Amino acid sequence: MTLEEQVKIVKDALADKKAVDVKAYDVRGISGFADAFVVATGTAAPHLKALVAGTQAAMKERGVNSYRTSGDPQSGWIVVDYVDVVVHVFSPEARAYYALEKLWETAQPL
Repeated sequence: MTLEEQVKIVKDALADKKAVDVKAYDVRGISGFADAFVVATGTAAPHLKALVAGTQAAMKERGVNSYRTSGDPQSGWIVVDYVDVVVHVFSPEARAYYALEKLWETAQPL
């Protein structure tokens, strides 16, 4: 499965669960540990949990299991690592605070 196909699955799954402001970045050549980052915002802790569960189910359905999941809904930041694609699901406050997109200002959108 191509990187673009993986990113599309993740973005579609997040959209299905009503994620806010979903962005994907091609970080090949910028990051040494992933090829793409997907960032999304959920409205509350249960929403963050649903976004992650929906993403994991969609990827697993296509034979892609996550390598690791870190964080929890109460912290406002959950990271799901698919090796090539890393998914960050934030509360609005955590996303504004950490501003990860600024790290990838030179990255191309996917």
